[in-house]
Amino acid sequence: MVEMKQNLTCRQALADAFQALSDEAVKAGWPEGDVALALAELAEERVIEVTAKVIVEGFGHPPLIAAGGGRNS
Repeated sequence: MVEMKQNLTCRQALADAFQALSDEAVKAGWPEGDVALALAELAEERVIEVTAKVIVEGFGHPPLIAAGGGRNS
């Protein structure tokens, strides 16, 4: 439960900046669908990087993995 609340708080903190980034890309002329897909792909790459770091460094599981939020769950 704590991890879910922490995730929600993090999402709320990032939401405005994320929307602003998306809006700027659309204003620059990129189609909204392309922007959404690019942001999703960048987020996925970041999750992979963080997960790899956790595995290599031997720390505990990142919240996304521990919560069963992997792509193939």
